[in-house]
Amino acid sequence: MHLKTHIAVRVTLVALMAAACDKGAPPAPPRLPPTPVGVVDVSTATLPQQYEFVGQVQPFRRVDVRSRVEGIVVDRPFVEGSFVQKGQVLYKLDQIKYEAAYRTALARLENAKRTLARLEPLLPKHAVAQQDVDNARSDVELNQAQTDNAKKDLDDTTIRAEIAGLVGRARLELGARVTGPADLLTTIDELNQVYVTFHPSSQQLLAWQRDPEARKLLMPGDNGIAVHVALPDGSLLPRTGRINFMAPSLDSASGTQEFRARFENADRRLLPGQFVSVRLEGFKRPSAIAVPQRAVQQGLGRQFVYALGPGDSVIVKDVKPGPWSGNLWLIDSGLVAGDRVIVDGIQKIAPGRVVKPTPAAP
Repeated sequence: MHLKTHIAVRVTLVALMAAACDKGAPPAPPRLPPTPVGVVDVSTATLPQQYEFVGQVQPFRRVDVRSRVEGIVVDRPFVEGSFVQKGQVLYKLDQIKYEAAYRTALARLENAKRTLARLEPLLPKHAVAQQDVDNARSDVELNQAQTDNAKKDLDDTTIRAEIAGLVGRARLELGARVTGPADLLTTIDELNQVYVTFHPSSQQLLAWQRDPEARKLLMPGDNGIAVHVALPDGSLLPRTGRINFMAPSLDSASGTQEFRARFENADRRLLPGQFVSVRLEGFKRPSAIAVPQRAVQQGLGRQFVYALGPGDSVIVKDVKPGPWSGNLWLIDSGLVAGDRVIVDGIQKIAPGRVVKPTPAAP
């Protein structure tokens, strides 16, 4: 075989082998279409703004039940935690000593009255001196005062409710010795109305002070802002309260100011000591930027949104969210008008990937 023929055969075999290899190679994978996502265009608007704080319920009035006299407890007829009426008997103390003191004082009073009754008719006849009659009258007044005091001590051995309300735990039981007003027997809370206190921070107070409309809303009285309360189970109390007190100074330990709102509470759904969520509605934020709550993501100690960059590629923007406004989240910083924020389809995207934007569903 000639050299040229041998070379031609080898070239032909190499070409055939290359063709066979090309025929068996897998095709290149097709490029995926851009992921569809729902997008909102960021703009500024005047939006309602809600503030939320942790509040605590306090009784409209709390009365400490104490005894004016000392003695041994011989009866405690009230049921702890029940509703008591004004004048209802709560405690009875041993009366023997006070009954004896009252009878003694009463006997002295009667004797002084009889002495005065004998002397007064003799005065016109000059049978007695004016000084004797004056002394007898003074004795009657003195013994009357002592008798009244002894009667009051006797009455005070029966301890009654000063107001109607919910009675607390009994601090002393039968057989215990009451030493006087220093001993707390129980408490009564008036609950037909209650107070709810909450504490805005000094930063929040400064923001309100800079807003004339906010200052008007926070003025105590019936024309101020309505205060809503959410109970621990999340349900909303079906009535609103009004702010009736603001502390004149800030708490130096916490840097907060105490606000107090009054609520009607005939159904006693609010109980003293209960923690609730206080919501202030009626404020407005002008030129606000907001996005749907579902657009804000959290991770690695930061909050961010996915937005559209050049060529509809996904970029990440760190944001500082503020309070909520309905189903929107007010954004304090991180976004400007004109930004396009991804709201729907977030689970299928990643930074740098090109997406297909469409208007997000409301």
